Amino acid sequence: MTELPPESAHDAFRACFKAGDLEGILALYEDHAALVQGDGTTTTGKAAVRDMMAGFLALGGDFELTTRYAVRMGELALLSNRWTLRGTGRDGQTLDMSGQTTEVVRRQADGRWLYVIDHPWGAQ
Repeated sequence: MTELPPESAHDAFRACFKAGDLEGILALYEDHAALVQGDGTTTTGKAAVRDMMAGFLALGGDFELTTRYAVRMGELALLSNRWTLRGTGRDGQTLDMSGQTTEVVRRQADGRWLYVIDHPWGAQ
């Protein structure tokens, strides 16, 4: 099996978001992952990820994500991406959101990279 690069986590996230696959997004996070909320507070665990990502998916719109960098050190990697969410949401409201992330992922025994820390606005 070819080893996946750390930025494969971005590819998987992008694909799950575009498919509206909440369970797929949840599978990209370790069980006790830390997630920074829009107000700057940090929550941990799959329940927090589910709540935030369910709301994000519910917005609809066109989602794009471009990796800015991936720095690997052993089984951990520091990632950053630039993301945009634009269009008309499912509620008919205009969407124009964007951010630059700071993320930490860890390589799993099966070769996948899962999010340990996700800060969607961490590189603003």
